[in-house]
Amino acid sequence: MLLIPIAWLYVTLLMALAEASSSNGSLLGAAITFVLYGLLPVALVLYLMATPARRRARRMREAALVDPDTGGHAAAAAEPDAVAAVREKT
Repeated sequence: MLLIPIAWLYVTLLMALAEASSSNGSLLGAAITFVLYGLLPVALVLYLMATPARRRARRMREAALVDPDTGGHAAAAAEPDAVAAVREKT
């Protein structure tokens, strides 16, 4: 999944290096090239691709708040005759 964004960042990095090393180029132009052609589009695409996962996680959290069985308490002991540990007083 991340192969294409990494490859695109590599291509834009090479574009920025070509911009910086050309006789008419500058470091500022190279930075702008890398940010506008590389970082911003990749960040936007990755954010949009992660939307279904974020939506699914939000629904799971909301379902956990509504379900009375998942109150965040410890599970019951596996054995019915198990006794909880008691701390000794010193």
